Amino acid sequence: MKFECDRQKLNEAVLNVQRAVSAKSSVPALEGILLTAEDGRVRLCGYDLQIGMTTEIEAQVAEKGSVVMGARLFGDIVRRLPGETVRFETDDKQLADIRSGEAKFSVAGIAAEEYPELPRISGDAGLTLPSSVLKSMIRQTLFAVAQTDAKPVHTGTLFEVEEGKIRLISVDGYRLAIREEPIRGGAKNSFVVPGKTLGEVMKLLGDGDDDVELILGQRHIRFQIGDYTVVSRLLEGSFLDYRAALPKESATQVRVSAQDFIASLDRVSLLITERLRSPVRCVFGEDGIRLACSTAMGRANDRLGAKVEGAPLEIGFNSRYLLDALHNAECDEVRILLNGPLSPMEILPCEGQSFLFLVLPVRLKSGGG
Repeated sequence: MKFECDRQKLNEAVLNVQRAVSAKSSVPALEGILLTAEDGRVRLCGYDLQIGMTTEIEAQVAEKGSVVMGARLFGDIVRRLPGETVRFETDDKQLADIRSGEAKFSVAGIAAEEYPELPRISGDAGLTLPSSVLKSMIRQTLFAVAQTDAKPVHTGTLFEVEEGKIRLISVDGYRLAIREEPIRGGAKNSFVVPGKTLGEVMKLLGDGDDDVELILGQRHIRFQIGDYTVVSRLLEGSFLDYRAALPKESATQVRVSAQDFIASLDRVSLLITERLRSPVRCVFGEDGIRLACSTAMGRANDRLGAKVEGAPLEIGFNSRYLLDALHNAECDEVRILLNGPLSPMEILPCEGQSFLFLVLPVRLKSGGG
């Protein structure tokens, strides 16, 4: 194979596709990027058997062909090449000649035949969402995806499509995040996408209104994002019945600035370390919200203004879980619903119900901080 292309475009494509490459595999080809040159384009593919990513860039193709290049070394070479263009050529033994400016590399490749084929997803069961909307939906739910695989299905996000709405739900046993948006069309369906996949998809999504297409197969899903295609396996298993976990009533209702609450939590959490863990004590009352934290390092107290209605309440929380939820609220002011010291906190927008975060409390020891 033989082609010439823009170095900057090749570098960008390699950097993105590289994220889907297996860091270490018993199949050497999976640690590489498959390059295929034909018809004025070069296609790049990375695949770790769980998630695959492909893209194409324009190129002057003198000779068609395919080869697998070790992702890490190839990426390092392309990133450091001095010229504006890259000339790439392989011989019949998969030895790649890479040139740019005065720099020249000869690097061994792997036969393309050793690279596994990406799953083919057929059918038209799909959805279309604006890039900015999908990006926001993923960002507001990804933080609550389980990081351990005690129940593998919870290491992903549940997608629910029904009644002109799409809903994303993540849960990790300590918190739950729900994000909802109206859509046109879309057959009723539900499926679970791995959190790792959604993290990579989010990095490719822009903040504009360009459409992103989701095509659903029996065991895989495909995201079409501009020039990039992401293919991922779906997670199987019984996802939490999240509706049963939602509180039916609230005894205490709060309206507070999300940023003020974050700043106050950050302050009192300065005494918390990996070694010295302690819940933050929150007291909701007529004078707003009083926060306190006590560890072997000392004590911290703070108060912030808030509109509190209903029964006063003292309740404890893991500060990191609370901060994660507030950081992802994406609004100036939030509504907080509480129903006793052992019931979860609900965090919602003041207007509408586009998101709902649930954070479980931590049992407090007697005495104040």
